[in-house]
Amino acid sequence: MKKLVMALMMVVLTVSTFAFVNPDYVSPVVKVVNEAAPAVVNIEAVGHKKASIDPFFEDFYKRFFGETPWTQDREFKALGTGFIFDKRGYILTNFHVVEDADEITITTLEGKKYKAKYVGGDKDLDIAVLQVKTNDKLPVIELGDSDNIQIGEWAIAIGNPLGFKHTVTLGVVSAVHRKLPKPDGQGAYADLIQTDAAINPGNSGGPLLNIHAQVIGINTAIVNPQEGQNLGFAIPINFAKRFAEALINNGKVSKAYLGVYVQDVTESLAKTFGLNTTKGAFVSDVVKDSPAEKAGIKPGDVILKIDNKEIDSADELVYIVKTYPAGEHIKVVVNRKGREIEYEVILAEREEFAKTTDKYYLGIKVRDLTPEDINELNLPKEMYGVMVEDVADNSEAQYINIKKGDIIMELYINGKGIKLKSVKDFQKYAAKIKKGDYIGFILYRDGYRRSIYFKYMGK
Repeated sequence: MKKLVMALMMVVLTVSTFAFVNPDYVSPVVKVVNEAAPAVVNIEAVGHKKASIDPFFEDFYKRFFGETPWTQDREFKALGTGFIFDKRGYILTNFHVVEDADEITITTLEGKKYKAKYVGGDKDLDIAVLQVKTNDKLPVIELGDSDNIQIGEWAIAIGNPLGFKHTVTLGVVSAVHRKLPKPDGQGAYADLIQTDAAINPGNSGGPLLNIHAQVIGINTAIVNPQEGQNLGFAIPINFAKRFAEALINNGKVSKAYLGVYVQDVTESLAKTFGLNTTKGAFVSDVVKDSPAEKAGIKPGDVILKIDNKEIDSADELVYIVKTYPAGEHIKVVVNRKGREIEYEVILAEREEFAKTTDKYYLGIKVRDLTPEDINELNLPKEMYGVMVEDVADNSEAQYINIKKGDIIMELYINGKGIKLKSVKDFQKYAAKIKKGDYIGFILYRDGYRRSIYFKYMGK
């Protein structure tokens, strides 16, 4: 009996000892979550999208049932994450979470629901700002400094993956300055933060936090799990801060314009032109009277830094310039024949150099091509045409599947073709189109030329 009692005492003692390992320890991650999680919100966006049917069947319907192809009005529901960063109720998230939404609802950690207003966003940057107006005191999350993060430091993600609300995952900053092709093939994200903190669908728009409970990035993309594991990417928060501040203060964000044609610095290019660097963006040409020319940047320069942020490629330069609002003063460091020179550049509004049509023609607004378009889409410098800036709902252009971002190179009216070199050309000829005219477009999209034609049945 005594042996049994002694054995039981040893078991109890052993269990008790293990139960009190590190009794006063509190994980710093727990503190981060307690501080930040109340400001993280679940986002539900509901809306409608016009979707054209498959091109094969579209052509079938045009041939046998008339000139207007059939479209479907489809309801969609998107789920994502956001976070409150301002006491006035402003929320940051990804643009793709709320794109085309008619109604946006946010839900807090406490379960309170609010209707959110879409303040503004940018598809290229994949950043959007919402606002909730309420008399309730809303929790706010602190924004950090993404320019000073280090590889290997803690990274904590909070979001709503696959609908599991306020899920916390932990990892490290795996890399910085990452480039990732956009899903639609139109250019690339650049200067992204890479993390191995688990990110899944539904995490989009949520915060990536450092160990001080400060937001260092907006979780935005993952690599297909079938291709790789634990490869998540976040937009640096400094990009989002600049965008949000300009939007809130000015009511809009005017796209910045630098005015240079650039390409990657390859080994062969460096040897050909005698460059003393293998990184940066090589300036092949500078637009006359552009901010770059006025500052002193010349063809043959290699842009190395913008505001102390190193530039590794042409894509990265294009992407970073887009994160600044027009009118911003930036410092640009170039390598010119082995000598580094710093210039101060005042970014202009792209609209000043790229005229946009003042009204819709055939349901579309177009603007002039810019060096930024040429750089981002890897187009030949001699590319001509006008860029589709917007497509009106229920318009001829929407029915024939013209999309924002298409480049209209040529316009045909009843067999006569016109090469379009500017908005002025487009306006001149599009204004002459009459009901019953046969219209054709030669478009450039996704690296290919394609033709679209129809009979204009408007007024």
